Amino acid sequence: MGRINVLDENTSNKIAAGEVVERPSSVVKELVENSIDAGAKNISIEILEGGQKSIKIIDDGYGIHPDDIEKAFMSHATSKISNIEDIYSINTLGFRGEALASIAAVSNTTLITRTQEFDFGKEISISGGNLVNLKEVGANVGTTITVNDIFFNVPARQKFLKSPQREGALISDIIERLSLANSKVSFKMLNNEKKVISTYCTEDITETIRAIYGKSTYENIFAFEGHSDIASVYGYLGNAEISRGSRNNQSIFVNKRFIKNKLITTAVETAFKSFLTINKYPFFVLFLDIYPEFIDVNVHPTKSEIKFRDERMIFKLVFDTVHEAIKRNFIKSFDTVGMSIDENAAPVNLANNNNEMLFKKEEHLVQIPIDLSVNNLKSDSKGDSINFMNSDSKNMFEYSKLKSTIPDDFDGPIDFKREKSDSTLREKSTIEVEAKKIPKFNELNVIGQFNSTYILAENNSELYIIDQHAAHEKILFEKYMKQLKNSNIAVQALITPVVIELNSEDYSYYAENEDIFTNTGFNIEVFGENTISIREVPIILGEVNLKSFFLSLLDNLKNMGSGETTEIKYNKIATMACKSAIKANDALSYIEMKALIEELRFIEDPFTCPHGRPTIIKMTLNELEKRFKRIQ
Repeated sequence: MGRINVLDENTSNKIAAGEVVERPSSVVKELVENSIDAGAKNISIEILEGGQKSIKIIDDGYGIHPDDIEKAFMSHATSKISNIEDIYSINTLGFRGEALASIAAVSNTTLITRTQEFDFGKEISISGGNLVNLKEVGANVGTTITVNDIFFNVPARQKFLKSPQREGALISDIIERLSLANSKVSFKMLNNEKKVISTYCTEDITETIRAIYGKSTYENIFAFEGHSDIASVYGYLGNAEISRGSRNNQSIFVNKRFIKNKLITTAVETAFKSFLTINKYPFFVLFLDIYPEFIDVNVHPTKSEIKFRDERMIFKLVFDTVHEAIKRNFIKSFDTVGMSIDENAAPVNLANNNNEMLFKKEEHLVQIPIDLSVNNLKSDSKGDSINFMNSDSKNMFEYSKLKSTIPDDFDGPIDFKREKSDSTLREKSTIEVEAKKIPKFNELNVIGQFNSTYILAENNSELYIIDQHAAHEKILFEKYMKQLKNSNIAVQALITPVVIELNSEDYSYYAENEDIFTNTGFNIEVFGENTISIREVPIILGEVNLKSFFLSLLDNLKNMGSGETTEIKYNKIATMACKSAIKANDALSYIEMKALIEELRFIEDPFTCPHGRPTIIKMTLNELEKRFKRIQ
């Protein structure tokens, strides 16, 4: 083993900085928290290139005494505590005295500050931990700190930073969280000289929620509040309409400090279990006020984790309070419906998983003629729609249930987004169909349908059970992936564009994956600050709540992370896009079942759905006779 060396101050400072300054958002968090601790009422944040080039924080707080300005950049120098006993009664966001020293060690930092009792301010410049300049300057009361070229002297750390858009989104996210906890402070944030966040001093937290998350969220939240001997919990919950596929819209604050805590998250989500659909996470902004001696905030250098002395008590307080608020709001919503019943109104369906009220649509869908290449399948004489009639029932099967085959020569409102001529593409498509017209299993004789979900068929003393939803989903998936490969996505123009207002983080994910959306058949235009307008969508989507679907796509892209390849993202979007597939409990006629199986036979991989579940199960006569004990 080698000899032990004592690291020099420059090296140790860079290593220590790595614990506090992980990325530009860490710098912003530490500096803005210092501004809040200094009693600032107005805080301005300006960043360039996601904070990698420049970060500037301006506040109107108390400022730093001119005699302390050099001390502020020394390790473990702080005005928040003076001895170890103070750790157990912390009421400020900062207390470790590491932030400024760590930031200055890996950047070019300039700080200008002035206190109320002085007529002039003081400026200090530090580069890579070394003092460059110290002088008196004219300044307003408060502090302005500029951090340029972060990690300029630690190039290895720069390589691990994400794109400027993603880094900018992380900074926006932390500012949004801090503004929720400090609604009495006005926050302004500019990213590349473009305003992305603007909140105003207010006593009403819901106004801050509206400024950050938008009108839709503001209209779908309700308050909760609970108390115990040592703690109080309060905040706002979102109903099922604004639940998302990720936990990004969940905020927890303990004594106004933004933290991440599985205990509290689990308590809230457990209380929501009976009221939300699977794989959806609730929106909530939760504040927990507790005596400082009952918590330990000195767990992690970033102070984003916390320990409770009595975790059981905290879990029960949060769970009981949230669960009671949800029940009260749920009952209240039903009372409201009962009071406003109109006999002439459209029927209301309350039996929805999301507890939403769905009003019956009176609009008639435009039907598109298709050819399922089955001899005994005929369209009606007008050609406006295709109806499948079962002789034993009155079931009518519209195109919206089975639209997987659209002829290339269809003359309708479809844009194939291609540069080549239509004739060239028809010729190419015909060659591909001919080349791949190879069945993957034998022709089946349809017996019937079980439970309006499974198609029963037979061939050569073998029984086949086909999951109609999984089978049709796979047909649509392969068709869509083939269109992606050939860059000829069939799209449908929307009569009325769908405008979606995104938060800063969601918008950054959209901007980062803009080419992905374009290549998968979406025509999206920027429609103002963090707002988009969707004008065209892949025709494979069918009838879908476009806003909810698009937000789910963004959530899935977030959950993937930045390391996934473009192909995997295409695959995920295609998997989610197949929502127009036949559903379970859809009664099908003989012709419909036959057409579905015939198309399934000729796709590349007919045996598993896009999610990996089997589409078809085969059972031999031998297996059946063993089950009935006919043979051993």
